[in-house]
Amino acid sequence: MYRLGKQRVTGPTPKLLLDNSGLTHAPFIDATGGHEGALLGDVQHDPFQSGGLGTPAHERVVLGDIHKANGGVLFIDEIANLSPEMQIQLLTAMQERKAAITGRSERSAGAMVKTEPVPCDFILVGAGNPASISSMSPALRSRIRGYGYEIYMNDTMPDTLENRDKIARFIAQEVSKDKKIPQFSREAAAEIVKEARRKSGKKNALTLKLRELGGIVRVAGDLAKENKHAVVTVSDIEKAKNFAGSVEQQTALRYIKEMKDYEVIQISGSRVGRVNGLAILGEDPSAPGLLLPIESLVTKSMQKGAGAIIATGKLGEIAQEAVKNVSAIIKLYSKESLTNYDIHIQFLQAYSGVEGDSASVSVAISILSALTGIPIKQSTAMTGSISILGEVLPVGGVNSKIEAANNAGEREVIIPASNLGDVVPDPNNKIKIIPVKDIIGVIQYAMVDNANKRRLIKSIKHAFKKRYAGS
Repeated sequence: MYRLGKQRVTGPTPKLLLDNSGLTHAPFIDATGGHEGALLGDVQHDPFQSGGLGTPAHERVVLGDIHKANGGVLFIDEIANLSPEMQIQLLTAMQERKAAITGRSERSAGAMVKTEPVPCDFILVGAGNPASISSMSPALRSRIRGYGYEIYMNDTMPDTLENRDKIARFIAQEVSKDKKIPQFSREAAAEIVKEARRKSGKKNALTLKLRELGGIVRVAGDLAKENKHAVVTVSDIEKAKNFAGSVEQQTALRYIKEMKDYEVIQISGSRVGRVNGLAILGEDPSAPGLLLPIESLVTKSMQKGAGAIIATGKLGEIAQEAVKNVSAIIKLYSKESLTNYDIHIQFLQAYSGVEGDSASVSVAISILSALTGIPIKQSTAMTGSISILGEVLPVGGVNSKIEAANNAGEREVIIPASNLGDVVPDPNNKIKIIPVKDIIGVIQYAMVDNANKRRLIKSIKHAFKKRYAGS
């Protein structure tokens, strides 16, 4: 306020944008999903900007989350989803530790207003998955790597008594938050711990994907309440696994049922060139498993010396490479030249595509069966990656694949010996698990026993000895 002659003139009253005086700790601001104005600040539009009715520009200034986080932490989940322009402005604010506020809409009355630089000295914590992080602004990532850390978070933790207690506390927290479902019995809590082991997909590990476990906890609680149980029991959890299954898991179960109904999947008898492989839906080791029938056929090439391996079923790049590796193995073990033959491999009704090399053992056995005429037991499913020297290598999602084989009605499942420690025993699975180390072990358990099988095993052992003797 000041005097001009005898008239008093009142100046604009300052606007307090932020008051952190009452805080006892540094501010933590979650800016996840915020639009440009919410993150960087804005000057609001004034519809009464003419005729002396307008609100002063400084009254329309709104702080962004970057300013509210001054002196504290700014958290942004799925940071890669910010527009490239917002990422660059965020980078500039981090570098300058201050950022002016202006109107974010070109048609707004605030577009022509720009404040003095406002402090925004904060620690940025951004989160995202590897696929999205790779699409971030290179300049922003460079700043993070140069002055901070990029950390790949663990999705499992060691299977220790201490961590099992943490899973039990998590169950109690979910029950407390829900406020409707009953407590879990000791046996039911132990079953959830076992499920955490299974979903980890690794030996001596527990999953940290607690959201999935939380879904089973709540569904099991609802079932217990519906059945008027005083506490949640193991049977409630077993039923909950079916109800709490993901869309992918329900799709896999429906697929297996339909394929069995139409006899696409065969679980009895024996067939030449046909094998029941195993896969998972997606890349997550805890994803649902799927039985994948594979057929091979060997025919004479139309042109001498122009033999080829032809694989169908919408194969991804890794799956195609796996088929090429298998062809190297077949050439090593086969007594006759394959250049005059075409080898056809079909992944039956794999319309959604096949990726990865965990079916390479199945492909190898299927081709060997087609070449030698030795039938394959249809009651035996298998999974495993195979090296060009015939070693059976570990794969992911073993528990899901075993469950898929069991659901399909298979009697036996062949897995890599190195994956045996990853298997979490399930009393509901009556299937026999057979660990193998090399292609010879797969042949011994998967193929029908006859003279041709014994000759094949003998020739493969001879090829092994000959190769190692020359190396």
